[in-house]
Formats: sequence, structure tokens, C-alpha cells
Amino acid sequence: METMPLIAPVVMPELADIAPLARVFAGISEPARLQILLLLLQSEYNVGELVSRTGISQGRVSIHLQCLRHCGFVASERRGKFVYYRVRDGRVRELIHRAQELAADYAAELASCGVLNYETRRRKD
Repeated sequence: METMPLIAPVVMPELADIAPLARVFAGISEPARLQILLLLLQSEYNVGELVSRTGISQGRVSIHLQCLRHCGFVASERRGKFVYYRVRDGRVRELIHRAQELAADYAAELASCGVLNYETRRRKD
């Protein structure tokens, strides 16, 4: 595993300023939202196409797209009777790419983390 230099120094925010940063990660941490975002990194899709590709209900896809759009990760454009969605900011691709690298490097540790396992079970209940 190689250590990568930071592009810019990490600034420790004030405690009150941590919440917006945590919400960035919360915005992409829900598995269905992440699945939609990963698809949108490949291409533009409308709701029906995302439903077909994910198997998630139309209502849930729409809610997740609404969240992603409101948070600034996704943009939409109406073309005729369809609305197409795409990733709005290239930094989202970089964030996901870095997260994929971390997930690959620490797969066993992530899988066995009792705290994460508890939080995941609690979210399902």
C-alpha cells in the first residue's frame, strides 16, 4: 500500500464546522444512493433507466436522486418528457475513487469492524 501525498494540507475545522463535512459522507453512505451515484459516474440516466439498472423502486430512486441533487452531487436536465441526471462535480468521482482504494486496502478491517456492523444492523431495524 503506497502513501499518497496530500494535494493540500488538511485543515482541522472547528467542532461546529464538522457537521457539513460529515453530511458529505452521509450523503453517499446509503447503499442505494451510492449505487445510483456509481451509475451516474458512468453515464447520464433518467429515473426509469436507473430503476432498470438497480432494481430499486421508482419512488426510492426518485427520493435518492432528490437528495443527491439537493446536496449538490447530481444535476438534472429535462429533455422532452424525461429528466436526465448526471454527476455535477468532478470531485465526486475523485472522492469515490479514493474511497474505493481505501475499501480495497482495508477490506478485512472494514468487514470485521464491530461498530460499523452494529450501526448497519441498527439502520436496518
